[in-house]
Amino acid sequence: MKIDKKDFESMKDKYDKEVKKGKPAKGVKGKDKDNQTDWIFVTRKTLEGLLAKADEDPSVGGIQFYMTEYTEETAEKSHPGQGVAYTGQLALVMRAANLQEGQLVSVGLGDPEDEYEEGDVVCPYHCEPPPTNS
Repeated sequence: MKIDKKDFESMKDKYDKEVKKGKPAKGVKGKDKDNQTDWIFVTRKTLEGLLAKADEDPSVGGIQFYMTEYTEETAEKSHPGQGVAYTGQLALVMRAANLQEGQLVSVGLGDPEDEYEEGDVVCPYHCEPPPTNS
């Protein structure tokens, strides 16, 4: 799911203030999160869409992954009607990037609304059935 730069920045800021500093993630009303993210699934369509925006040279073009955390507002946007449950959950946000002279450079798309993608399925709360080896 596409997210805008403002939402990405608010999710990254929440993560940076809490989990990145070794503190518990906070849900609604500042309550510690007690059932954190197990895994995040990203569809091939999302990954291929991002790779299509990056340089075709496989040693240059790629995807930059960010660990973030849902705010109350972004949780409700991403999971309508379930925002309370998702607030404070870890989230994966991605964008196309190129590696140039050892530095990551985001792909200039011109439209900041089209720059970031969010992981497609998050566990919890969409964990059933569990992944299998078959």
